[in-house]
Amino acid sequence: MDVLEHPKSRSASRWAPRELWTGAYEWMTHHETQLWWIHSLWALAFGIGVMWLGARNFAYLRIAILHVVFIWATSMALPYIVRSGSLSRPWRTRVQLVVNYLNKNFYQQLLFFILPIYWLSTTPGSPNVLFVVALATAALLSTMDLIYDRHVAMRRVLTALFFAFAVFAGAAAALPILWQIQTAYALWLAAAIAAGGATTLILSERRIDWQRTWFAGGLIVLGLFLMVEYGRPFIPPAPLRIQSADFGTQVDLRGGPRVSRRIDSTPTDPRGQVYLVTAIYAPRGLHDRVRHVWFHGGRAVQHSRWYDVDGGREGGYRLWTPFTLSRDLAGKALHVDVETEGGQLIGRAALPAAPMIGPRS
Repeated sequence: MDVLEHPKSRSASRWAPRELWTGAYEWMTHHETQLWWIHSLWALAFGIGVMWLGARNFAYLRIAILHVVFIWATSMALPYIVRSGSLSRPWRTRVQLVVNYLNKNFYQQLLFFILPIYWLSTTPGSPNVLFVVALATAALLSTMDLIYDRHVAMRRVLTALFFAFAVFAGAAAALPILWQIQTAYALWLAAAIAAGGATTLILSERRIDWQRTWFAGGLIVLGLFLMVEYGRPFIPPAPLRIQSADFGTQVDLRGGPRVSRRIDSTPTDPRGQVYLVTAIYAPRGLHDRVRHVWFHGGRAVQHSRWYDVDGGREGGYRLWTPFTLSRDLAGKALHVDVETEGGQLIGRAALPAAPMIGPRS
C-alpha cells in the first residue's frame, strides 16, 4: 500500500538548508553579472566617501602604505598558489577571487584618497589636469569588478602597470606629507619604488618567457623615468597649492607681506610697478624652493629668484615679487606661474588687461 506524503513534509524539505543554499547559489550564478555591477556602484559610492576623507586628513596616508604592501605581497604570492597544485581548481578560483576582491578594495581606498590631494594642487587649464584625469580613471577602473577581474588581474603586465601607476601616485603624494621630502626628490623616489614593485610582479610570473618579461618590465621602468624627467609639468606638486593670490601697487611688509592697494587690472602707467603676493600651502616640516614667473601672452617676461618655502605656516607661506611695467606691457594682460624648482606648476594668477575707455557718445 502506498504511503501518502504529508503536505507539511514536502514544504519542510523545500525549505531545508541544503535546498536553500542550492537555490541561492543558482540564483547568484544566474545573475552574477548584474550583481557585480551593483557591487561596482557600491564601491564607487564608497570611493566618494574616501575622497571626502582624503580632502580633510592627510594622516591616513600611513594606512595606505599597508595597503600597498598587502597588494604587492598577495600579487606576488598568487601565481605560486595557483601553480602549486596543492589546491583543487574550485579552491584556486576562490582564492584568486578573494585576493582580487581585497586588492581592488585597497586600490580604491588608495586612489580615491589621494585623488582630492592631487586635485587641490591642480591648476585648471594647465597640463597637470591630465594626470588627475588619469588618476580618476584608474580609481574608477578599480571599482569595475568585471573589467578588473577579467582583464587587469588576468594579465600580469597589466597588473604590474596598474600597480606601478597607483604606487607612483601614492608615494609621490605621501613622501612630502609624511616625511617632508622635497617634491622633486619625492618623484624620483616614488618612481624607484613603483619600478621595483612592478618589475618583481612581472618576474614572479613564470608562464611568460624571459625576453617578454624583461621587455615589459623595461617599458614600465622607462615610462616612469620619462614621466619624472620630462613629464613633471603634467604632475601636480601635491600637496603644495596656492591658497590666495593678490595683485597690487603697494605691499605692506609688516607682519608678513600683504597687498595694501589691490588692483583688478594692469595699470596703464608705464612708470609704475605691480606686486604679486601668493600664499602657498605646505604641510608642517616640508621645505621646497619656488619662484614666480611673469608672462605676457605665452612669453615669459620675468623670472624671480628661487625662494625657500617653509611649510606649516598659518595662512600659507607668503611669497611676493615686483614687476616693473614698460611702455609695451602697461595695461596689457599678465599672468604669473608659481612653480617648484623641479618644474611643477603650483598655481597661476592672472591680471586682466585694463578696460578700454571709449569716447563718450
